[in-house]
Amino acid sequence: MCGIAGVYHYKNSKTADERTLVAMRDTLVHRGPDDAGIYLSPDRKVGLGTRRLKIIDLSPAGHMPMTDASGRAWITYNGEIYNFQDLREELKTLGYSFKSKGDTEVILNAYLAWGPDFVKRLNGMFAFVIWDKKRELLFAVRDHMGIKPFYYALQNGSFYFGSEIKAILAHPDVPRELDEETLSHYLTFSSTPAPRTLFRGIRKLTAGHSLTITKDGAVNEIEYWNPARNASRRDAGGPSTEAEYIEEVRFFLRDSIRRQMVSDVPFGCFLSGGIDSSTNAKLMSEALGHPVETFSVGYRDFPTMNEFAHSRETAKSLGIVPHELLLGESHFADFLERYAHHFDDPNGDPASFPIFWLSKFTRDSGVTVVQIGEGSDELFAGYEVYLRALRAQERWGWLKHVRGIANLGLAFLAEGPRKEFARRMIAGGRPFWGLATAFGDRGKSSDIVESWYRELENRDARADLLKQMTYVELKHRLPEFLLARAERMTMAHSVEGRVPFLDTRLVELAFNTPQDIKLKGGTTKYVLKKAVEGIIPRETIARKKRGFGTPISEWLRTESPLSKQMENMVMASKLKNTGLLDYEQARNLFRIHRSGKPDQSFKLWNLITLSLWYDRWFG
Repeated sequence: MCGIAGVYHYKNSKTADERTLVAMRDTLVHRGPDDAGIYLSPDRKVGLGTRRLKIIDLSPAGHMPMTDASGRAWITYNGEIYNFQDLREELKTLGYSFKSKGDTEVILNAYLAWGPDFVKRLNGMFAFVIWDKKRELLFAVRDHMGIKPFYYALQNGSFYFGSEIKAILAHPDVPRELDEETLSHYLTFSSTPAPRTLFRGIRKLTAGHSLTITKDGAVNEIEYWNPARNASRRDAGGPSTEAEYIEEVRFFLRDSIRRQMVSDVPFGCFLSGGIDSSTNAKLMSEALGHPVETFSVGYRDFPTMNEFAHSRETAKSLGIVPHELLLGESHFADFLERYAHHFDDPNGDPASFPIFWLSKFTRDSGVTVVQIGEGSDELFAGYEVYLRALRAQERWGWLKHVRGIANLGLAFLAEGPRKEFARRMIAGGRPFWGLATAFGDRGKSSDIVESWYRELENRDARADLLKQMTYVELKHRLPEFLLARAERMTMAHSVEGRVPFLDTRLVELAFNTPQDIKLKGGTTKYVLKKAVEGIIPRETIARKKRGFGTPISEWLRTESPLSKQMENMVMASKLKNTGLLDYEQARNLFRIHRSGKPDQSFKLWNLITLSLWYDRWFG
């Protein structure tokens, strides 16, 4: 796990400067405090930088940037490859030798042996750049699910890249300009959909994509993987019965958790006491042969939000005492001060706050690697709102033919998400936009949503409604909202977060599980619940799901100094000078929320995070 940065001047007379390259690299010291390195090509057209967090092979042999035995290719790499040992053995049979025990050298030799398509064989989380001196070609990749970030800018024949935008902005040739259209998308989706960012000219590589720049300046970005590439596992010799799906989920989950435990440093897991984290803790302990260390978070003044009772039950069943952290207002005030430094690509998920401090707590406890449960709810339909969305669409099939349906539909579908679904359907659009929309439909955001639905239709015309909704979640909310906040908050404290539910094999299996099996009897997470029977207690499986709650809504309802501080962060922001937002509406949202009327905290948090971001990077 590392931070990477660099430049490639492929079609101009510029050369890479060592001092600038070091400055770019060292904006990422929190991602890699253990080691640092740079590579400059002989003609100084290419510069690669790495900050290393040592996880596997702690010796100097794992130093990066790294070259292969022949010196033909160089790599700077961030991530973990969980099947690297299998690939290493296969490469040895082809005559490749290894000086290190880690996965970086495996990636290099796999590239040399099999070419750019080797990335399809990787099982892991990764973002890397390979410079092929022989072919004068630069090859950049982001992992299948978008677990690891990769940002870049193409400008006047130069390519700048980094694990975070701040690394790119450290180069004096890269301008800092606001992308006003993407600002609108942020207000809609609570994060920026790939490949967009809020900085004009700076992009992020989309999950499952690679980018190649050739010596003649040709830039080619391709999709190398898509969860819908196998339209139906039933047609492809995969499972066909409920029992077969359950058995495969159980097998891949156990294997994924085992594979993702490879580490030369201490590891543990985040534990809430729900299905996902309890399964992680149980199967990790099973693989270890002794209990794994667990870390849980709660709130000092809001005990009803805490899940310590549940996490303690799981910990007791494992024979351990969990590490527990209580947060208060002072933690939140401190987090507000640090937010925009770590989120140069802003994120409107309130859960960033507890994850930030839980990650620090974990690192301070001597643990460097943790497993977390991201992706399970999206893949296995773990939210009740998915059921409500499905029912709304099914009802709409006959309601839309009735005259005057607009008023009838809105009344029938009531409040909250269902009202949004109805409004979009009445307008002739797609009802489901994902579970992180803040300010509803804004301008061209509908075109982005439509493109996701069209992509799936082109690959699988028979996709059921649940698969369509899952695809939308996998295209944006999962990589750019949930995974982004988990990755940034863990790496802020030099902690590597691993996500075993997003093993590519498990993703493809879950994505292609039919709706009638995945939600059998209207039961959320039905297949996963059946798969973990006998692994975790029945009480845990049967317990009603609770989200990763925070007290931000409660703090915003008061007239406290903290609440006033958050309002002032919006109303006094320099973003106001752009004239892009309606600040009377913003002030009214604060008033409505404090009045105790419908909760506006998610919208307000999006305005707060956007304002903090703007004042940090443009103020």
